[in-house]
Amino acid sequence: MGDGLPVGGTTYLVGIAVRVHGLRGELVVEVHTDSPDERFAPGVSLIAQRPGSPAGTLTVESARPHSGRLLVRFVEAPDRDAAEALRGTRLLVPADAVGAPADDEEFHVHQLEGLRAELEDGTVVGSVREVVHGPGGELLVLARHERPDALVPFVRAIVPTVDLANSRLVLTPPEGLLD
Repeated sequence: MGDGLPVGGTTYLVGIAVRVHGLRGELVVEVHTDSPDERFAPGVSLIAQRPGSPAGTLTVESARPHSGRLLVRFVEAPDRDAAEALRGTRLLVPADAVGAPADDEEFHVHQLEGLRAELEDGTVVGSVREVVHGPGGELLVLARHERPDALVPFVRAIVPTVDLANSRLVLTPPEGLLD
């Protein structure tokens, strides 16, 4: 995996400030990157974008894990009230801050989203709508025509081929996974 969704082609989503935690101004951040230690290190500046507002900058003061998410304090939000105003803020990094994955078997989320998902025989089963980071690993959310979305574990046994050049990935799902 890697960093999150492309936003406007120049930035990538690395987290969303979900809610305030405690009285000290910490925010619960839903992480959208496989590099949270790097992206939320003290001193790192992030682009902060709220719907209907111009983008700003937030500087990480501290970050610590909490229940599968991060608790992050920003220099610009020294107390609970200031942090409360940041609820729903999308936290972004510039595209040039995201390098290519070091391993050929790793992919950034933005590379996977939108790929056509097909079976080994070429039957198209949908497209990757989203990548969800779960405690057991990543799940691909497949949007399917006139069917509910399907969740597919992003593991080699089920997704043996990711063909970025042809905008597709090949699935070998176990019996019942796509039913």
